[in-house]
Amino acid sequence: MFGPCYGRARTTERMQTTIEVAGLRKRFGQTMALDGMSFTVEPGQVTGFVGPNGAGKSTTMRVILGLDSADEGTALVGGRPYKSLRAPLHHVGALLDAGALQPSRTARNHLLWLAHFQGLGATRVDEVIEQVGLRSAARRKAGGFSLGMRQRLGIAAALLGDPPVLMLDEPVNGLDPEGIVWMRGFLRSLAAQGRAVLVSSHLMSELEDTAGHLVVVGRGRVVADTSVADLIAASSNGRVTLRTMAPSQAMSALARVRATVAATGHDTLTVSGLPAEQIVALLNANAVPFSEVAAHRATLEEAYMDLTRDAVEFRAAAGQEAAQ
Repeated sequence: MFGPCYGRARTTERMQTTIEVAGLRKRFGQTMALDGMSFTVEPGQVTGFVGPNGAGKSTTMRVILGLDSADEGTALVGGRPYKSLRAPLHHVGALLDAGALQPSRTARNHLLWLAHFQGLGATRVDEVIEQVGLRSAARRKAGGFSLGMRQRLGIAAALLGDPPVLMLDEPVNGLDPEGIVWMRGFLRSLAAQGRAVLVSSHLMSELEDTAGHLVVVGRGRVVADTSVADLIAASSNGRVTLRTMAPSQAMSALARVRATVAATGHDTLTVSGLPAEQIVALLNANAVPFSEVAAHRATLEEAYMDLTRDAVEFRAAAGQEAAQ
């Protein structure tokens, strides 16, 4: 179903283009949407752009693309504001809203219409249709497309100008499992060609398998700007995973030595404040059965939740309180 990445890859020299966001501030009425947002998206890697709802992700992307104006600060692509770029599709490809299309046009005609204004021909349109796996649906009206197919059509539009910079908002939204697997490899291949790829997503599991770098934002500012590997390592530090068929017994023994314990499964505990070898000795001394004691490797979702715990604007009550 999905075609390989046939992109007319430019030379590495031509692809070395960054996104530079510096000191962005933007207020909507009484709401401070951006409060000094600053980060750089480097070429040659996928950068995940994550944060709670209301953190400023969409506003930042709209400012980069010249759709909103910042009150302060700059957003540059290759050292220039987006609005100053001639033939912008040759510099930046973006997917912010998969529904932004004319439903009565076929997929191919939609792309031909966009290509016409950028001096691109039908050959390039057919190339990107093949890249995103829409060849069999190219002459169908876009209004009848599923959300996943609209996502692929939007990505095809972003690729038209073979840009060195790509900005995609929730690109796996609506894709089936096969499409998600394809998208992971596709994004990595685009970055491997030297492109700067910025991906906004709520699916931490997808970014863990795709992104090399992460910009975490909350309340309009950057909370963390680091590699995915370093973020996971920092979140994992000092924690131990314990598997036991007697979790209550284990928790009681660990509490007596003031270790911090959290149940993460019916037979799994995460322990902080006590090294693995001391946990083993304590369990043996208290005759607590266990099958595993190992250094804990946090998931990207765990690391993200730790970072953004205080940046969530709206939070539901947990457990039974939420049902009352």
